[in-house]
Amino acid sequence: MVRIGMFLGERYEILEKIGSGGMSDVYRAKDHKLNRDVAVKVLKQEFNSDKTFVGKFRTEAHAAACLSHPNIVHVFDVGDEDELHYIVMEIVEGITLKTYIAKKGKLEIRETIGIAMQVAQGIEAAHEQHIVHRDIKPQNIIISRDGKVKVTDFGIAKAATTETITSNTMGSVHYISPEQARGGYCDERSDIYSLGITMYEMLTGRVPFEGDSTVSVALLHIQGEMVPPREYDPMIPVSLEKIVLKCTQKKPELRYRSVTELIGDLKRALMTPNEDFVRMNVINSDGPTRVMSQDEVNQIRDEAGRGGMDDTEMLEPLDDYDDMEEEERYQLDYDDDEMLPLDDEEDEEYEEGKKSDKVYTIVGIVVAVVIVLLALFVLGKTFGLFDFSGKKNNKETTAESDATEVSMPNLLGKTVAEAEEELAKLDLEMKLSYSESNDYEEGQIMEQEFAEGSSVKRHTVVKLTVSKGTTETQVPADLIGMTKEQATKALHEAFLEPEFDEIFSDDVEEGKVAKVTPGVGSKCTIGDKVTVYLSKGPETKTTEVPDVLDKTESQARSALEGANLQVGSVTEDYSEEYEVGHVMNQSVKGGSTVEEGTKVNLVISMGKKEEEKVTMPGILGLDAAGAQAQLEAAGLKLGAVGKQYSNEEIGQVIDAEYTEGTELKPGTTVDIWVSRGPKEEPTTESTAPPAPTEPSSTNPTESSGTPDGNLPDQPAQ
Repeated sequence: MVRIGMFLGERYEILEKIGSGGMSDVYRAKDHKLNRDVAVKVLKQEFNSDKTFVGKFRTEAHAAACLSHPNIVHVFDVGDEDELHYIVMEIVEGITLKTYIAKKGKLEIRETIGIAMQVAQGIEAAHEQHIVHRDIKPQNIIISRDGKVKVTDFGIAKAATTETITSNTMGSVHYISPEQARGGYCDERSDIYSLGITMYEMLTGRVPFEGDSTVSVALLHIQGEMVPPREYDPMIPVSLEKIVLKCTQKKPELRYRSVTELIGDLKRALMTPNEDFVRMNVINSDGPTRVMSQDEVNQIRDEAGRGGMDDTEMLEPLDDYDDMEEEERYQLDYDDDEMLPLDDEEDEEYEEGKKSDKVYTIVGIVVAVVIVLLALFVLGKTFGLFDFSGKKNNKETTAESDATEVSMPNLLGKTVAEAEEELAKLDLEMKLSYSESNDYEEGQIMEQEFAEGSSVKRHTVVKLTVSKGTTETQVPADLIGMTKEQATKALHEAFLEPEFDEIFSDDVEEGKVAKVTPGVGSKCTIGDKVTVYLSKGPETKTTEVPDVLDKTESQARSALEGANLQVGSVTEDYSEEYEVGHVMNQSVKGGSTVEEGTKVNLVISMGKKEEEKVTMPGILGLDAAGAQAQLEAAGLKLGAVGKQYSNEEIGQVIDAEYTEGTELKPGTTVDIWVSRGPKEEPTTESTAPPAPTEPSSTNPTESSGTPDGNLPDQPAQ
């Protein structure tokens, strides 16, 4: 008995139960040796003493242990302890493909191809080791949280020899190949058929064949016509439809010869989905026909009645086989399409003989049944076996019923996983539909086809309705800034469908969500479409620069900002043309076309520049050279140098054009007079110097001579 907290193999601590099937229970455990979580699959206690089940359980371990591939659940260890048989496997956090399809209804084209390719690669690895899975179905395919697809449950796998292998156990009836349904020979192409049915369900949201019992479904696999997937969804590419149809041909030789060939077509369908490149195989009419013997049929019936496999549906040949019409039994045991073709004349004779034989056979059966019933009735009346008084032997009836029927449990309020686990224990299947409910939370069973306590035949498909919760949902509040993939996931979790578009955005990084319609947090109905706008980054827009010359600074700012431009630096300068406070210059010429947001620098007028003044220095008493130096130092220029008689020392400045302290413009020319000494024969005295005449030179060394006293008698003209 497995208990929480117990150790297996002195290293695997059982933490919790995470699943259950018809043959085993699955637990999460802690591997204390390698410090990791693992999944431990334990054979149920009631099968421990059954060598057949123990053998099949070990078959799974050996079949999976020799396989190492990213798309196959890895087996780490296998062991026996205290009559417990267990397998230690990689634990995969995720959901089964069956649950994923039920949640989404049907999958997108690229998603279907991606999942199918990963499953096919896992099957290819098994086939390379000559192992045929024989139970490929969505329930045995796990999609991890990171999107990795893994194939699990090799419970009825078997090594293939150079010949084909005999299938003693049949996989789930909705996915088994025709040869498995007949209990005949199967090989790697049987897995290809089951994968084709799985792809069909991914694309359409339904299995191709439905029936009231497993036998009716099996018959449809053998002789029923499959509705092409494109009739359910015209958007399915023609190449993908033909891949599915080629995988699900009735005859193995018409299917893909290997999974490798199938993977090649899937890759091509991913690249060119609308190209009609799939070529269907043509059967070789010269090939041998194999007819099953009655011993093989009896063996299949005996083996099928011994019990079910882990998470695997079993046909009901023991209960239903004898109730079938003779023709149905014939079709189950033998495929008359495998006969060699006849000539037209022989074919007509054969058909006429076949009809006559059938009539005689049916008449004979009816007569025989009537005779047997009459004989039984007479014997029953004679020995009191038939009691018409209503007092029947309830014990015998109950025992007979218990063998073929189970009591329907109450599944209302349970999750899909819980319901699937309970039904699996009773050899029942489930078919899900979804509806809104105000009474049950999302994901809970809200309706069941059969009431609690009802007697239901084993292997019956029970219709369950799952609550979608209320019809109202909400646009996630944190979509802005997400990537496309993140937004898609968030909207799907809110049961909303995204539609993508693009807009320019100055605030959101390119490729991230910039806007959604309806807005984040808005109330919506489940299934509504939400438009998600991805950012294309800032939009490059241009504008014309306005002419702001001679405008005030405030007017210029308004004009530039109105054209979506920015005012850059603002400086000042003197201007002879523009008034004080008006724009006298702009860095970008008016009328130019530039990007919005461009900066335009402005220069504001300070008005006319005031003239500078310099002060006339005192130069009297200096010689001409000294006077010149003083004038230049003050920003003035020496003009003409005149001479006149004076009692002052010869060459000494005795007069200047401007008196000391006079304000003059910079660079003004100043004339001076220097002494030429006293006059030798003065005729009259003069108290003031004569009015100077215009000097002939501004260089004192030219017309005035040098300050050494060699001067002319009159001031230079």
